[in-house]
Amino acid sequence: MAGVVVSGAQVSYISQDCEEIPEFLGRKYGRVAKRLDLSFNLLRVFLSHHGAPSWATVGDYPCGAAQKSPRSLEGLKTFSYLEELILDNNLLGNDLRLPRLPHLHTLTLNKNQISELESLLDHLAEVVPSLQYLSLLGNVACPNELVCKEKDEDDYQRYRYFVLHKLTNLKFLDTRKVTRREREEALVRGAFMKVVKPKDAKTSSDAASASPEMHYTPLPSGSRDLTNHRASHFLADLT
Repeated sequence: MAGVVVSGAQVSYISQDCEEIPEFLGRKYGRVAKRLDLSFNLLRVFLSHHGAPSWATVGDYPCGAAQKSPRSLEGLKTFSYLEELILDNNLLGNDLRLPRLPHLHTLTLNKNQISELESLLDHLAEVVPSLQYLSLLGNVACPNELVCKEKDEDDYQRYRYFVLHKLTNLKFLDTRKVTRREREEALVRGAFMKVVKPKDAKTSSDAASASPEMHYTPLPSGSRDLTNHRASHFLADLT
């Protein structure tokens, strides 16, 4: 299929401007893929008036226009053996919902539009119980200078304690390995380190557009894509 790169159990579908996971990906690769890269697409989920995920019209589209079915991430249900999932550089926000993926140990959500941390972490604790590697860089929910000049290392460290309090099995968060001291601090103080969303916080895409181009590796080398494309090696092209 056009746009698909397959290397053993690794499947990449990058920069295809897709708004939902195509059916053919799950049909053809769902039972064999252990690593799925969907970075640099247009994946997003909106909530309907009834609180259920729905494709609501935004931007240039008027209210009440035809809606699509809520399928942006539902296609992941067919990837029952998935261990690594790359969703960098999409449009995913606070309404992000994943199906239960019991084998998933690596998840990167760099440079999306996530601004609220607690609900995301509670959801991940429920649906990806084996998670060990997580990266949220470039989102407002990850408080560092990439998204807000007013944030400093202390803010970021408090965020780490809170994440580790919620996701106790993590071994690697963003660009850093979790240390024993951090784990101990998270156990004692993590519950009190909740990150509060600023009232006038911009989306991560707005904040990133104002930042210079930066390169950083969100995961340890063993978890990067063997195809060596930019999405899994670096969270680049922030402009």
